[in-house]
Amino acid sequence: NGQLANFIIVVAKTEPSEGAKGTSLIVVETDGGNGENVGGFERGRNLHKIGMEGNDTSELFFNDVKVPGENIIGGGEGQGFIQLMQQLPQERLNIAVQGVCAAERGLRETLAYVKERKAFGKRVIDFQNTQFKLAEVKTKLTVAKVFVDHCLGLHLQGRLDAATASMAKYWVTDIQGEVIDEMLQLHGGYGYMNEYPIAQLYKDARVQRIYGGTNEIMKLLIARTL
Repeated sequence: NGQLANFIIVVAKTEPSEGAKGTSLIVVETDGGNGENVGGFERGRNLHKIGMEGNDTSELFFNDVKVPGENIIGGGEGQGFIQLMQQLPQERLNIAVQGVCAAERGLRETLAYVKERKAFGKRVIDFQNTQFKLAEVKTKLTVAKVFVDHCLGLHLQGRLDAATASMAKYWVTDIQGEVIDEMLQLHGGYGYMNEYPIAQLYKDARVQRIYGGTNEIMKLLIARTL
């Protein structure tokens, strides 16, 4: 949301010599409350992504920007890395929830399509291959949802650990990409057209395996608990 944001949390090196311990989170209110950008703050390019075009990802420039010391989150320097780490399980669970929801939307769209679309004189859903593929998709999404619901329960109890959150993030987003690809295939050539929701779901799914920590990093975190 870089083109629009006026309340930005900057991860800053307040004491570079101390490594992670020298990191702080600082709030920058870009318009200063009067609609004008604070001195030194500029918005750069709105980067063109494969998917998620509705969420603008932008270059932001902070050239000698000055804010009051009270803008440091937590009231003192050096807490930034800990603050970021504390929220990672929730962030990764969030991504898993998004993955289940997006894939379930894809299933609804695909069911509606195959019940209406005809090929060789009968509905696409009446082909056994279609039924088998959708049965597999529904099963995988049911299992994924049960696991995500379990993780939500742990989170509400304050018991969701980093490894379990990593399992949810990596496994669900892998499943999301896999099943949405299958559902796009059932749309045939129409699935490749942007006018169909499945095409947007397909594009948006790819980044899920990257942000919040790549799925390869998730596996490393899980492996440390073995």
